[in-house]
Formats: sequence, structure tokens, C-alpha cells
Amino acid sequence: MTATKVFLREKKISKGRKSLYLDFYPPIKNPNTGKETRREFLGLYIYEKTKTPFETQHNKETKNIAEGIRNQRYFEIQNDTYGFNSEAKKRKSFMDFFENFTKQKYTSESNYKNWLSACKYFSDFCKGSLSMGELSIETIEEYREYLLATDLAQNTKHTYYNKFRATIKEAFKKGFIPENYAARVDTIKAEETRREFVTLEELRLLVETECENPILKKAFIFSALTGLRHSDILALKWQDVQGNEENGYFIRFQQQKTKGQETLPIPKPAFELLGEKKHPNDRIFKGLKYSAWQNLKLREWVMDAGIKKKITFHCARHSFATIQLDLGTDIYTVSKLLGHKEIKTTQIYAKVMDKNKQKAMNKLNDFEL
Repeated sequence: MTATKVFLREKKISKGRKSLYLDFYPPIKNPNTGKETRREFLGLYIYEKTKTPFETQHNKETKNIAEGIRNQRYFEIQNDTYGFNSEAKKRKSFMDFFENFTKQKYTSESNYKNWLSACKYFSDFCKGSLSMGELSIETIEEYREYLLATDLAQNTKHTYYNKFRATIKEAFKKGFIPENYAARVDTIKAEETRREFVTLEELRLLVETECENPILKKAFIFSALTGLRHSDILALKWQDVQGNEENGYFIRFQQQKTKGQETLPIPKPAFELLGEKKHPNDRIFKGLKYSAWQNLKLREWVMDAGIKKKITFHCARHSFATIQLDLGTDIYTVSKLLGHKEIKTTQIYAKVMDKNKQKAMNKLNDFEL
């Protein structure tokens, strides 16, 4: 397919002026009429012969504006975003777009439920009907205030609003709206939450304690030794586990959340935990599910081990991060092991395990009152 070229042309009009227009070659479809055209008149004019400094300056500034439009139009055509102002795109349902985008976000049961809830809350706000043409900065500001006024927990508001913002960004990326409106509206800040974790000593207690659901116990401990998410452990197959005792073991997998391809070294105890190798396409943790019953058995197991903390499966990943930092692994390496895109995400764990604060306080241990 031949790339469309965009030229800036001049056409003589009345009173010694020239009208500026864009010339497309080959022709393009007018986004409003659907008919092929070679021209787009810009509504700008210049003087054919300048007689005063004002006219000279006018011509210079007008040509700069026209050249900017030409560059923008060329960029839009090459990136298939030309025509976002077309009537067809304006009439497209944003709610339908939101619902379809939600369906693409199934990385885990819990994540999908969050997307569904985020979609439902916006649907309630706009009464189930909103077109792309009706979207605006004011719409987003009003929805933000709507969410803030609900009885939802602060972090739930933060989650739902961020998913809505991600949908706005995707609509802009696909060329349905002229700009990412959400980028110009304040976010909803999340509250800092307490991240529970088990220490290395508590992990040993869990290893020694029986669990009514053996596959759950194995998966939790494997997560605490590798940092893998529940969704990644669910998807793990025997073909993903590679290596040998001499050179070490590792797994090659695609993160279910970020879709990033990862190669993760795993310690020998984690490999031995897996047991006898089976068919390459078999799931390693077959029978593991995310359910209320599983969460109950996890809590009972933790209590039987004498650990008085509110532990969920995701706490195993937290535990891996804090244990590594406690053992002296630098934060950059921990970030890479966790598959974080930004190190600021990992810094949350560093805050929990800040040994410098402990050292500072220990200096006062010998102080006598």
C-alpha cells in the first residue's frame, strides 16, 4: 500500500489573497462523508503580495499554522487515527467499548471482577448510555466526584477510577476521541495499606504444619520462595521448568498480569517442592483454585502454625520480597525477580524492611533512664 503524501497548497481567491489547503496523494476518504477527496481547505489565507510589515508577519504566522496542520494530518493518516471527529466515531457507544475492553482484561478471576465492577459503576453513573462524542474532561471530573461521594473504600475508588482512566486512554489510542481527557483530570489517590507477610522463621513453621489442602500448601510455599503471583502459579506447566542441579533451575513463563515474558531462576528447595516431573503440558499445580473455601483453608493452616496474622495467598509474594530484602538482596534485583515494571512498586517492601531505622533505634538501647 502506497503511503499517503500530504502537501500544503495555495489557491488564489479575491482581494489579492490566497487560500491554503492540503492536497492528499493518493486520495483519502473524508471521515464525515465517506467519499474520496484530494483536498482539505483549512480556512486560512495569506496575502499574494505583502505591502506592510503586518501582512508579512501575518503570512509568516499563518504558514506556520498551516504547516503544523499538515504535519498533524500526515501523522494521523500514517497512524490510522485520522477522522476521530467523524460522525460515525462520535456516535460509537463508549459503554460498549468499556465492556469489550473489560473482556480483554481477564488475567485472573479477582482482576476480572474488579474490571466488571468498575464498568458497572460507570454504567450506573451515565445511566448505561454515553457516546464517544459526549465524552469530555467535564464528564470525567463529574464521574470522579461521583465515585468520591460513594461509600466505597478509598482503595476501591482508586481501583475503579484507574480502570476507567485506562479505558479512556485506550479509546484515545484507538482514535475514537481526540485526546486522552483523563490525563488532564486529577487521580483518586490510594490509601497506604498494611502489607502482611511471613518471616523466614514463620515460613519454616508453615512447612512443618499440615494443611487440609496439600496443593494449596505447596503452591503458597512455592510462591513465597519464588515471588510468583497466584495467576502465574495456576498457569505453570512442567514444560516451563528447566535447568539442572549443576547449573540451577529456572522457569520461563508469561506473566498473566503484564503479559511480559520472564525467565526466573528458582532455588533448589522450590524445585524439590514440585515433586516428580510429569507430562510437559500438564499443569504443575493442578487442582489449585481461587475460592472462598481455599481462603478459609489457608487461614486455618496459618492459625494451626501459630501465626497470628491475616494472611492471604498474595501475602506469599509479599513474603518473598521482604525475605529477600531482609537477607540483603538489593532492591533493584528484587524488583527484577518480582517482574515489576517500575522500581517504585518494589520500594513499598523496602519501606517495610528498612533496617536503617532499626539500626538508628538500636543506638538508644544502652540509654539508661
